Amino acid sequence: MKTEKMTISNNDKLALISNLSTMLTAGIPILETVKSLSEESKDNLKKVLELVHDDLIQGKNLSQSFARFPKIFSKINLNILKSSEESGTLETALKDLRDNIRRDMEFTDKIKAALLYPIILLVIFAAMFLLVLLFVIPRIATIFSNLKVVLPLPTKIMIFTSTALRTHSLPILAVLLLLVLLLVYLYRTKKKSFYSLFSRLPVLSNLFKEIDLSRFSRSLALLLSSNITIINALELVQDVVVNSDIKKAIADSKRIIASGGKLSEGLKTTKNKSIPGIIVKIIESGEKTGSLDKAMQDVSDYMDYNVTNDLKTTTTLLEPVILVVVGLFLGVMMISIIAPIYNLISQINNG
Repeated sequence: MKTEKMTISNNDKLALISNLSTMLTAGIPILETVKSLSEESKDNLKKVLELVHDDLIQGKNLSQSFARFPKIFSKINLNILKSSEESGTLETALKDLRDNIRRDMEFTDKIKAALLYPIILLVIFAAMFLLVLLFVIPRIATIFSNLKVVLPLPTKIMIFTSTALRTHSLPILAVLLLLVLLLVYLYRTKKKSFYSLFSRLPVLSNLFKEIDLSRFSRSLALLLSSNITIINALELVQDVVVNSDIKKAIADSKRIIASGGKLSEGLKTTKNKSIPGIIVKIIESGEKTGSLDKAMQDVSDYMDYNVTNDLKTTTTLLEPVILVVVGLFLGVMMISIIAPIYNLISQINNG
């Protein structure tokens, strides 16, 4: 069975890690734990647990078995589990992973909730636009045609679009469906490319940068608390971020640490200034007290707070922009309909 492409939902992943943590902490042997969970699970999660159970019987570690499912468990997850197995702290690592997955899900839910209203506005506008094109414009076009009214360019464009939609509806729907499926496929296979594309938009660039910093600090805190060396930890978190400036800052920091420097020195000396000064100060403080992992968690909490506030600001800015764009389109539609009627009335009065 090909395990490389197997996936489960985030909720299933959270439930799996949470249940493993709870049952192992209660003193239940791992084989019995996995077998019990597989009997109560469904679909892909059940298949994953059955395969993990088989691997454990053959003498493999949990991290070795999880490594067969790269779409489910990231390199960060696997390195944390491997380190905890070597140090005998698997239960603690699972608890930390559970909390991290939960925070990630809550973070993602906040972003989705903030973007929901603008998306609903756009969907409603698109539905209204289609209704006008399919039902209103054809009737008005017939009247204008019968009366031989001279039509302005916007009206001609509206009538042409309406006619195309009505006479070639199936091919157009097929093309739109293919485009949607292509976008969904590209999003699932090239998620980072989509993320990078949106992160370059002027209104969203700072927000996406802060999201990257939040993920970077949260992942680094988790890795350091699991006794992963800082060089290896930075290597792993470099794959988490998308922003090229932050990637370069991490790469520069690795070089400086490898030559005997500190993380704060590496982030401070980076030329692109992608890391805010306050973050560097918090990291410096953590290095002095020997609690860098806690300092990175403080950075993560700080960035989560910033992202939440910036999300509110961004959506507050986007809403009027979307309303103005919708208003302009509706204005063009109304002018396209009203202008010929006004011309007709003028012709009748003159006649």
